[in-house]
Amino acid sequence: MAADGRTGFAASQRNPATQVRAAIYNLSAMAISLHSFAKINLGLAIGPRREDGFHELRTVYQTIALSDRVRVEVARGRGIEVRCADPRVPENDSNTCHRMAELVLATLGAQRRVTIHIDKCLPVQGGLGAASSNAAATLFGLERALKTRLPAAERMRLAAAVGSDVPLFLVGGTVLGLGRGEEVYPLEDLPPLPCVVATPGTSVSTPQAFADWDKLAETDPAGKLTGGAASDRINACSHSMVWWLSGSPTGVPARKRGGDRAEALLLDLVRTGIENDFEQVVFPQYPELRDVKSALIASGARYVSLSGSGSAVYGLYGSAAAAKKAAARLKQQGIPALATRTLPRREYWKRMFTARP
Repeated sequence: MAADGRTGFAASQRNPATQVRAAIYNLSAMAISLHSFAKINLGLAIGPRREDGFHELRTVYQTIALSDRVRVEVARGRGIEVRCADPRVPENDSNTCHRMAELVLATLGAQRRVTIHIDKCLPVQGGLGAASSNAAATLFGLERALKTRLPAAERMRLAAAVGSDVPLFLVGGTVLGLGRGEEVYPLEDLPPLPCVVATPGTSVSTPQAFADWDKLAETDPAGKLTGGAASDRINACSHSMVWWLSGSPTGVPARKRGGDRAEALLLDLVRTGIENDFEQVVFPQYPELRDVKSALIASGARYVSLSGSGSAVYGLYGSAAAAKKAAARLKQQGIPALATRTLPRREYWKRMFTARP
């Protein structure tokens, strides 16, 4: 033992990776439970296809208070196992949690037995980022269980490797998404906004939605959805988002105006015309989702949109009471719906590790 009381201190100073692996090896079994929160998209513009096959995107992500629960168990041994009672969730190496665990263990040079339990509350293929959020929760759970913390840049690299939506969950709150969605920047948080999320049973494939978008672009007579015109569209969307978040159509920033900032932001969101491009291809394929949007509008929502490529459709309301009333009304119409609210960044991080095993 070294004079300072730390076994192998000199060796670990020469090789920090060895120190990390030794510390991990000596850990006893541990389980970490986390909330795996959902997101919605406040506008989503699809740009031209890039050389890597992805499309350029512009969106504002917003975490909300609905969540799955993820429990990460780490013990001595080898192998990764995913368990979920929902038959739609894969339990093999195609699962985002499995892929994340593989990457984290490889990065740390660790050999452990990892079991990931997913208590599924969010819809599968619902546009709420559930699988991506589960992957981020796996990363955080492994860090805690292994008593280590990856550098921020390494976290982002692993997240982007698993999926385009995963990096946003390393930030939380109100987040600007660029590139294919994986390039994320924290924005000033919006105030908590009452929200209703309608979750019809329809499953929408994001790759198919992009394929349908490309077909639409090929038949677009004005050329607005492809080439240089598409770049102009995505730049216009960027300007609208900046206008909404900082300037507003009134010329006076919402955060500097008197009165209710949340109410002002909702009005400005409508005035700027921020929309989700996926609605142009998803609604014709799944007209029942257009009907859900109409039902949310009829229930008094100030702003309604498809989230991601769907199938979840959400509405933002002026008060929590209005949101609860709207959710009840949608349920009476046979539309599954939950009243919730947006989740600012500080609360996102505060609540993440409060999930019960």
